[in-house]
Amino acid sequence: MTDLLLRAEGLSKAFTSKGGAFRRPSRVLAVADVDLAIARGAALGVVGESGCGKSTLARLLLRLIPLSGGRIVFEGQDITTLGEPALRPLRRRMQLIHQNPSAALDPRLSAEESVAEPLLIHGVASGRALRDRVAALLAEVGLPAGFLHRFPHELSGGQKQRVCIARALALEPELLVLDEPTSALDVSVQAQILDVLEALRARRGLAYLFISHNLAVVRQVCERVAVMYLGRIVEEGTAAEVLGAPRHPYTRALLTAVPRLDARGVTPAEAGEPPNPAAPPSGCAFNPRCAIAAEACRAEMPPLLDVGGGHMVRCPRV
Repeated sequence: MTDLLLRAEGLSKAFTSKGGAFRRPSRVLAVADVDLAIARGAALGVVGESGCGKSTLARLLLRLIPLSGGRIVFEGQDITTLGEPALRPLRRRMQLIHQNPSAALDPRLSAEESVAEPLLIHGVASGRALRDRVAALLAEVGLPAGFLHRFPHELSGGQKQRVCIARALALEPELLVLDEPTSALDVSVQAQILDVLEALRARRGLAYLFISHNLAVVRQVCERVAVMYLGRIVEEGTAAEVLGAPRHPYTRALLTAVPRLDARGVTPAEAGEPPNPAAPPSGCAFNPRCAIAAEACRAEMPPLLDVGGGHMVRCPRV
């Protein structure tokens, strides 16, 4: 991949519960042996059901939680084991936008103060230069000067998310990790925020890791898509390949589950609930829900293989 910005190799994260008087400690592999790469200015979507490990993956890549295994390289520098002092300058270049803007903003700070805070923390600007920069950032996301002194309770959901985006842009990052950035918003507001994000990426050359369960949104924003199931990537490729001609049964099930006017029920691949991540099935984790599973699928975990042109699929039956 040309002009590679971020690369992850064999990324894993395990959580262990303490258990209790009537419950044994359990170990959950939330992210398992994940490889991915994001080029400068590109957008990679990560999709899957709730609890599949998408948000955990995002926090691993940003080094917000410790890794259990694997390696992260950002712009050629291995950041896997860097301590917080060494990570501090890198924090400016990788920013997170949360799902819920109401929870992400301090209710005691105005829009101006929220956007100014990272600039003050990193000693980037002060005085008139700070005020001018904050006003320009808010204007860039579609909030004019009249919003500078408004507090979160005086803003709509979409306006709060615009403040969060401006705050994330304040330190001029190269990578934005967007964790379900439109899921808490009304449909009409979602479209407006997506327009803002697309314009910013075109203008600033930003790279996006875009996490969502909304396949239509991912199709609109991202060139490539990775599909996660129970901590593993089961399919990855261009958005046209993965969402237009999916090869893995789970990806097909996700697409079938999207509401349609002509929907006539669910396919066998969609039947049932995801397995308990603390006690996953042997072999391919999707095999209990898969209509085409064979004995080999229950015996061992299939590798993620290239089925042509960089389209990766973790299924021996395709």
